[in-house]
Amino acid sequence: MESNYKYFAFISYNSKDTAWGKRLQRKLENYRLPAAMCSERGWKRTPIRPVFFAPTDIQPGGLSEELQERLKASKNLIVICSPNSAKSDWVGKEIEFFHNLGRTDSIHFFIVDGKPNSGDPETECFHPVVNKLGLPEILGANINEKNYSISLLNRERAYVQLVSKLLDVEFDSIWQRHKRRLVAKVLGWTLGLIAVLSVIAGVWIYNQPIETAIHLNEASALNQELPPLHDAIVTLDLANESKQDTITAIDGKAIFSNIPHNYLKKPVHVTVTCPDFLPVDTTLEMARDMTIDVYRDPAVYGNVHFDLWNPETETFIPNAKLEIAGITATSDRNGHVEIFIPLEKQRKSYQVKAQFPLYNDILTMPSGENDVIEKL
Repeated sequence: MESNYKYFAFISYNSKDTAWGKRLQRKLENYRLPAAMCSERGWKRTPIRPVFFAPTDIQPGGLSEELQERLKASKNLIVICSPNSAKSDWVGKEIEFFHNLGRTDSIHFFIVDGKPNSGDPETECFHPVVNKLGLPEILGANINEKNYSISLLNRERAYVQLVSKLLDVEFDSIWQRHKRRLVAKVLGWTLGLIAVLSVIAGVWIYNQPIETAIHLNEASALNQELPPLHDAIVTLDLANESKQDTITAIDGKAIFSNIPHNYLKKPVHVTVTCPDFLPVDTTLEMARDMTIDVYRDPAVYGNVHFDLWNPETETFIPNAKLEIAGITATSDRNGHVEIFIPLEKQRKSYQVKAQFPLYNDILTMPSGENDVIEKL
């Protein structure tokens, strides 16, 4: 099948129908015709290639010069029809441009959703430009036609309808053969699925699932003045999935069910994230009961920083001596104070003492970027 065109077809679509566009391109480019028909007509076994499918939407404005060249270089235009494409300005521009090339007879419609000529914008699948241009009455290959009780056959029939129109061959001459091959393929899939399910059932029977529990142990020095451990998210990474559970208190545990038996005594990856505590990322030997040490993050309540402000002069106060949790500090030349309080002395809030009275002498932790202590 010789052609002066670079592409056998150009697929016009709306981004919401991208999956259908990719599927149609793959179907057409890999469609194999009967060897006898190809020999008789001098065609390749896969004559419908290449098919151009733009990977992204057209940008705002008119058709780009590149897309215009692609359309000119395409023997056919295939429009994926749906309520999405019927509302797309860009699909309309592509149809109109191809029509103006004088190739109206080479415009083909592939309906994936909606109703032809319904008159309702919510269900209409044909773009209004079809009527505007006065295109001949069109039917389009429709995947939703109920010719068979099995939806797969209806979809495949629509593909073959489109192929027959693109190649200008009799529909029945390729549909009957295609249907036989499809039934044989489905039968093969079914037998293969049965075999796979049999193997899976055997593996499942052999590997009865287990349940494992993960406990957390606070290994850092205990400080009763700080909030206790809570809302710890424990993630257990297996080969093909990740399981997650939350521990609400230090005496709680994370429970993971339905773990294949063959994971026992095998290394598994575990992570723990918890407010006020350092994250844990470790590998353990899988057991029915595991314990992980966690350490409080000393920076959360230990890193104290704020600015010392004089509202009367509206300036920051430099070189002022302060005391916080028994630790002395001095504001820098910009009035900024920054100290670290050891874990055993940490509290949820601190009283700031100075050589002059303070308006708000309580600093609630953790420190914020805009914390300010004002002179009275």
